[in-house]
Amino acid sequence: MPNVDMLHQEAMELVDQAVLARQRGDTEAAMRLSRAAFTNERAAADLVADQYDLEPTRSVLHRSAAVLAIECHELRDAERLIGRALAGTPPEAIANELRDLLLDEVYSQRQAIGS
Repeated sequence: MPNVDMLHQEAMELVDQAVLARQRGDTEAAMRLSRAAFTNERAAADLVADQYDLEPTRSVLHRSAAVLAIECHELRDAERLIGRALAGTPPEAIANELRDLLLDEVYSQRQAIGS
């Protein structure tokens, strides 16, 4: 079974590859790589979801997964990840970033697409 560090590291490598693909203009590859990164980062967040003593790692992984969910237009997943992060005890700065992410990104994208 993969561990949190391995999943997170793989996700960040996929993000780097997605950035390079986007710079080359290969939007299809960029989206495919971003989705793979999201899958890994969400899996890492899932592994620590109930480990409230792992703050700020727990909330940082959830925030990272939520950002990737937004990038992949998986807004409902982003909402769930943000809610789960805020249900713990994230440091105030991270909690504020999560709230901003929810309000600024998720809700504005949701309104833009009319859902």
